[in-house]
Amino acid sequence: MPNYKEMYLTMAREAEKAIRLLVKAQQRCEELYIHSPEPVIVPIEREDPPDQK
Repeated sequence: MPNYKEMYLTMAREAEKAIRLLVKAQQRCEELYIHSPEPVIVPIEREDPPDQK
């Protein structure tokens, strides 16, 4: 007979590891964003559309 308790505990442990990995990756990305330089915003000249008659 399968050991359902051990199967459940294994799944719960591995799911917790996956969640922690994702949280760590998100935190690293947030740190990169916080420490990145401010972007330079360059306005683009708009071309007027040709006259339509």
